Amino acid sequence: MIAYLTDENSNTVFNTIISAAELSAQLTNPDWRIVDCRHYLEDTEQGRSAYTEGHIPGAIFAHLDENLSGPIEAGSTGRHPMPCVTAMQQQFSKWGIDADTQVVAYDDKNGAIAARLWWMLRYLGHEAVAVLDGGLAAWLRAGGALSTSVPTISAKSFSARPRADWVQEAEQVNQDRQNAQKVVVDSRAPERYRGAVEPIDPVAGHIPGAVNMPFAGNWQDDGLLKSPEELRQRFAHLPAAEHVTFYCGSGVTACHNLLAYAHAGLGDARLYPGSWSEWIVDPGRPVATED
Repeated sequence: MIAYLTDENSNTVFNTIISAAELSAQLTNPDWRIVDCRHYLEDTEQGRSAYTEGHIPGAIFAHLDENLSGPIEAGSTGRHPMPCVTAMQQQFSKWGIDADTQVVAYDDKNGAIAARLWWMLRYLGHEAVAVLDGGLAAWLRAGGALSTSVPTISAKSFSARPRADWVQEAEQVNQDRQNAQKVVVDSRAPERYRGAVEPIDPVAGHIPGAVNMPFAGNWQDDGLLKSPEELRQRFAHLPAAEHVTFYCGSGVTACHNLLAYAHAGLGDARLYPGSWSEWIVDPGRPVATED
């Protein structure tokens, strides 16, 4: 659903994306929380440095490894395990988020990282969360200013209402991949899906039976999300949301496919949070290469 806001006092809820102009009109709104989610796998501290050098005014910083992921357990989890519900609830409370807070997440990767926070909040029952369409680049193109000031945040009480059926674990994914009524979707680049290259994880390939729909296919050349109509066409071959599970390398960029799927008006599909990096920790799980 696309929502449009005309003034600071509007009660409109943004629950997929928001434009730079719409966000600009709300910068001084005390009921809004802007979160900078910039992250770089090659240098995990670069996002924090970029935030310090300049961010959207009023934004706080969320580190993918520290704030949007749980502890890694060798031989059990993937690279970015989902935090437990208690940890997420405590983090969001610390960030001053409650039931009345509109959250806006952004990054500089067209929402590929920010969508993780979007999904986490919605998984816990918080509908008022959106990703900045086009990310920081769109903000700057629209003439948006940057700030180096770090806001002082007063904690609030975030109440988690987990939607347990939104999450698929490895055992269920293994069943679904063999079920003709279900579809498992690999959100990574085609070359990683085929196993031709694997720059991050120790095993190349994909979950057998999974189809490939790279998350980068969700946006236009300018980095803005494609229209709901275009996205509906992109996902037209998939069954109903409850029969679709998305995964990626570590449960991060698959969330962008979930965002696009929801923005298309198709509902809320499932996420395999552990994704490929968790799947391969068990040598007994099958691996496929090529198409």
